Amino acid sequence: MARAATTSDAFNAIAEPQRRDILALLRAGERPVTDLAQELGMSLPGASKHLRVLREVGLVRVRGAGKQRLYGLDARGLRPIHEWVGGFERFWAESFDRLDAYVQDLKQTRQDLKQTRQEE
Repeated sequence: MARAATTSDAFNAIAEPQRRDILALLRAGERPVTDLAQELGMSLPGASKHLRVLREVGLVRVRGAGKQRLYGLDARGLRPIHEWVGGFERFWAESFDRLDAYVQDLKQTRQDLKQTRQEE
């Protein structure tokens, strides 16, 4: 099965690390492309290309503000990703519960060992 074009699927769009970085920066609020490019150390055309892909899949919105175009996060586009990742929540919760039990066992073992040494 052929992979969907990055411009038609949010999953493929966020597969690119620089696009995820852009989304992370936009969590704090709207920013012009020049700020994003500078912050991420990429060229203006490169940043614009990534923003176009993110806009086309519905993860970013753009609005004019005078001579600038401000880009902002459109979290509604993240819903399919959130729902998919949410399906793994039970797995992670169980894994963390097992890890917590293991850590508690280690602490108890250390405490018991310390107490045994003090009694000797």
